[in-house]
Amino acid sequence: MEIEELSRTAVSRDTGRSSVSGPLLLVLALLSAVAPFATDMYLPAFPQMTEELSASATAVQLTLTAFLIGVTIGQLVFGPISDRLGRFRPLVFGAALCVVASAVAVFAPSIAVLVIARFLQGLGGAAGMVIGRAIISDLAKGKAAARAFSLMMIVGGVAPVIAPLFGGFLVGPIGWRGILGVVLALAVLMLVSILAVVRETLPVERRAELAHRHADDESPLAALRSRPFVGYSLTFAFAFAVMMAYISASPFLYQDMIGLGTVGYGLAFGANALALTAVSGLAARLTVTYSVRGVVAVGIGFVAASTVVFGLLVIADVPAGWLAVPIFVAVGSLGLVFGNATALALQSVPKAAGSASAVLGALQFGLAAAVSPLVSIRGEDTAGPLAVVMLAAAAIAVVAFVLAGRGSRSGVPTA
Repeated sequence: MEIEELSRTAVSRDTGRSSVSGPLLLVLALLSAVAPFATDMYLPAFPQMTEELSASATAVQLTLTAFLIGVTIGQLVFGPISDRLGRFRPLVFGAALCVVASAVAVFAPSIAVLVIARFLQGLGGAAGMVIGRAIISDLAKGKAAARAFSLMMIVGGVAPVIAPLFGGFLVGPIGWRGILGVVLALAVLMLVSILAVVRETLPVERRAELAHRHADDESPLAALRSRPFVGYSLTFAFAFAVMMAYISASPFLYQDMIGLGTVGYGLAFGANALALTAVSGLAARLTVTYSVRGVVAVGIGFVAASTVVFGLLVIADVPAGWLAVPIFVAVGSLGLVFGNATALALQSVPKAAGSASAVLGALQFGLAAAVSPLVSIRGEDTAGPLAVVMLAAAAIAVVAFVLAGRGSRSGVPTA
């Protein structure tokens, strides 16, 4: 109901064009959720996979690495292709590839086959992520786009949390192949939903118009070097790096330092995810009244302030339980940033939404991969490395946001 309501609100109150229906928004949210489920849900089954496939822990870990590499490359491939061939055909091809690769993964006879299947699964699944963002950019402008992206983040924020929880419950009854079977079912649902709901949003006429603009000042790809796009993309990516730093270090922080058990850790992790989800929904409503850039400014300000407080608490060596408070505020505040920063970035390059979405996604996953080892603080008695990484990422996000605003005042609207 909320998605339908806000979709209608976007059409009636936004001066920009918007035709992102409730069903379409639900399908696009599903496209963004398949990758987190495929990434996280089978993690609890790693020990079982090591035994049944007679593989080393490193080889099993490689199935995750291969998937993430596939997602990164897939976004860089499908984004530009969708600018040239339209959104629908590459999206269907990617979803079909994901279904086939998911089926191979379920019945993989060896770790080598599973690694290849996971790479292709990520490659195909990336199409939904990157083209889904481009479709919203095609259909919605300004505040309407920001609301749509924020609503998508509700699913994006919940999926990484509930996926490993589901995996933990399912690994005993159905095993790792059963879990990958659930991922296969999600991939099939994704393909069926695309065929039933999604229509072409970049018609031939529009593609031809863009293809004939050869002058450098009108080049779609030249816009990807513009200060607003680079600035807002870095704002989004480094804000996401703040969250990935927290996620990577969360078992150490909550279990080893604060002393929570497995259930307590799950509850704390879930509370932060609930905050992110709730604030993402709030962000969709705030942009009805306030500017998109203004909402991002508030969000990124809270994130930066929270990381500063976290660092000060670490330096002061306060009881570890207090560290959970600024983490909760920082993660929740990201709900004001993710969807709106995405909208501002893609809005600044309307002639190359697919390519822009690809760059945005590659930055997101690239930084996520880089941040994880930097906060490997297990076995230490301090959360110092986590504080440094979060503070550095938040500071870069703030600087990028300020610089993007200067570029926007030079002629790019800020919604």
